[in-house]
Order: sequence, then structure tokens, then C-alpha cells
Amino acid sequence: MNRTSYFNYIEEKLQLLGLRIAKRGKLNLLELNIHSETFFADLLNILFSYELVNLNVYKQNVEGIDLVDANNKVIAQVSSTCTKQKIESSLKKKIFLKYTNHRFKFISIAKDADNLRNTNFVNPHGALFTPADDIIDINTILKVILNMSIDKQKELYDFIKKELGTEINIIGVDTNLATIINILADEDLASNIVPPQINHFEIDKKIEFNDLLSVKDTIDDYKIYYHKLDEKYKEFDREGANKSFSVFQIIRKQYTFLQNKVGNPHDLFFNIVNNIIDIIEKSKNYKKIPYEELEMCVEILVVDAFIRCKIFKNPEGYNYVITR
Repeated sequence: MNRTSYFNYIEEKLQLLGLRIAKRGKLNLLELNIHSETFFADLLNILFSYELVNLNVYKQNVEGIDLVDANNKVIAQVSSTCTKQKIESSLKKKIFLKYTNHRFKFISIAKDADNLRNTNFVNPHGALFTPADDIIDINTILKVILNMSIDKQKELYDFIKKELGTEINIIGVDTNLATIINILADEDLASNIVPPQINHFEIDKKIEFNDLLSVKDTIDDYKIYYHKLDEKYKEFDREGANKSFSVFQIIRKQYTFLQNKVGNPHDLFFNIVNNIIDIIEKSKNYKKIPYEELEMCVEILVVDAFIRCKIFKNPEGYNYVITR
């Protein structure tokens, strides 16, 4: 999904920027701090439809605030220091008397500010400032981005790409997912099926427990490949440790990412399938096969992950393996 690619790219660039600002600050290299004032003004303008401008355009080194939006009546300070003392030092500046009807935003660009949102601050000039809402850090920004429309994410991605990096290199990355699909695609899945050593009753319990009765036919169709896929995973792991584990983790990551966004269990299951298909199609090492075959192979992987406790919740005492 493009949404996932956009968010992952933006998240990586913002986290890296914050880390570099913190590390370079310890060496007293502050040029990133200076440029970040304008960068975060533009970023917040996209996120919140503000019209923030850097006050340095009008007057150099204004104490207490860095950005102002006269139309929306917002002022902001951009800082790599994130402490109670820093915020109170800003609130004490006389410049706040000039902006008594403006909302004050404190932007922490390098540190997590979560512990400050429940703090009471000395606010001698009565600035409009609610810590829970007006202290913003990278994590706050990422939560907003995560729930933006795809068009707004694309707009923000284009901005971040111009400022902090290059185009997403989606094509050109090898994935273990694509490798296992290539292996499955070469198999004759219609013959030599060995009855799998799985507990069908337990799997039915898990289906019912997760309200996946609408997916039961798909699970029943593909759970018979458990033994064959288990053999392929063992062959796969001979090429290197953690290869099959990495496949399970990618599938689980898609489940974790989607479970709070997709309320319907049926849609959640098939959104996982679609996301895995998207990753595979963008992998450099994927050997293209007809879409129907690709979809079938991915559904086999996802059903297998379901059986192996990698995705969806397990009922109490769930055990898919039959004891010999």
C-alpha cells in the first residue's frame, strides 16, 4: 500500500532528523536547529493548515518564540531542548505581552515531550497554552500523519522528500517474502498433499473466537498445505538463520498495523493479504506470475501464519499441533 510506504518514509526521515539534531547539539553544531525553524513551520502548515512564518524574516533572534501565524493567531517556539525550565523560560518573555490573544505551541524537535503534557507551568503573562494540546513532538506529529488522508500523506511525503531525502526506492529491494513465493510458485500444489498434522478442532475454535466464519472456507482450503509449507520453510532456513522467522514477522507486522484501522475481522484478514501482495510485487527478486496464482500463494502464507499463532488472537489453551 502506498499509504504504508509514505508513512514509513516520513517516519524514518523525521526520527533521523531528531536524532541528528540531538547528537550534533552535544558537539555544539547547531546549524540544523536553525534550519529546522523554517522546516517545522512548513511542516505544521501542511499538517494543521497554519500559515506560520519564521520571525527571523522580520527580526533576528526574537526571544521566546520563533514562528508566528497572524491569521490563525498562533505563535510557536522550535527547540531541541525539552524541559519544564525551557518552556517556563519562554513563557516569561515579555514578547508574550504583544501576542496575548495568540495560542502558544512548543515544538520539541529532538526529544520526547510526553512527560511534560501533564505538568503545570508558571505562565506569568497568561499566554494561551494548554500543555496537553500545545506541546508537540515527533511522536505527536507522526500520530497525526498516520491518520491523514492518502492525498495529504502524499503532499507531506513530497515535502519531506525535497527537504530531507530522496525518492522512495520501492523497487530494487530483495525480500524473503518474494523468495518463499517464488519457491511456492514452482511447486505442484494440486498433488502429493500429505494430511497435515494439525488439530482441526482447535483451528475451528480460533476461527470462531476471532469472528472469522466468513473466512473459514479460505482457511479450510489452504490449511492442507501446512505440511508442504513447513518443509519449504525448513529448506529456506538452510540458506540462513531467521529467514522463515522474517517472513512471519512481516505478516505479523501487517496484522499489527491494520488491526486498529480495520474493524471487521473479514476485511482485516484480506487487507493483510493485499498488503503482502503489494510488498511482493515491489520486490526486486519477485519472479512475476499470474495475479491469481500470486494471490493463492499469499493466502496460503497468511492462513499458515494464522494457524501458527502469528496473527489474530488465540483462544485459551489453543494448540494447533497434534501430539503423536
